[in-house]
Amino acid sequence: MKATGIVRKIDDLGRVVIPKEIRKNLHIREGDPLEIFIERNGEIVLKKFTAMTDMLDVVNHYAETLYKTTGFSVCIADHETILAVAGASKNEFLAKEISEHIAYVMDERAIWSTLKEAPKPIILGEKAKKYTEQIVAPIISEADAVGAVILFTTDSSKKITNVEYKLAESAATFLAKQMSS
Repeated sequence: MKATGIVRKIDDLGRVVIPKEIRKNLHIREGDPLEIFIERNGEIVLKKFTAMTDMLDVVNHYAETLYKTTGFSVCIADHETILAVAGASKNEFLAKEISEHIAYVMDERAIWSTLKEAPKPIILGEKAKKYTEQIVAPIISEADAVGAVILFTTDSSKKITNVEYKLAESAATFLAKQMSS
């Protein structure tokens, strides 16, 4: 555990304020749910809660199935990081922070693809040049953008068609329904 040197007191209602610098660094915003854990040694751990991590097995299986069906590499992300990868290097993508573009697509709540635009970065800080085709389908559960299904390739001979577009859309819809049930 990393010490911050910041000490806070608990108020009379049992609340503790998480300092602004820490919230900013961890991308914790007002209204974000936090999960509370108690370690064996008595430490209290706060972890940003994402419903997608509760269904990680389903997400991983769906990514594999989508890759085998389409031949396109697949990443499935929550609103911050890549949770599942199929058909591409896990070291390159898994647990990496998503790019601003992927976050933007989720905020816009509309499918984006390279059918009309040039490829964009998938993970923060990378170059988009390596990709030739991409589809990003936001996962919308109970009116919240909670993640995205991302299909991509670096093979210039593969082209996105309406089939891949519909499969990405279906995957996002399926995962959203799994989260709300």
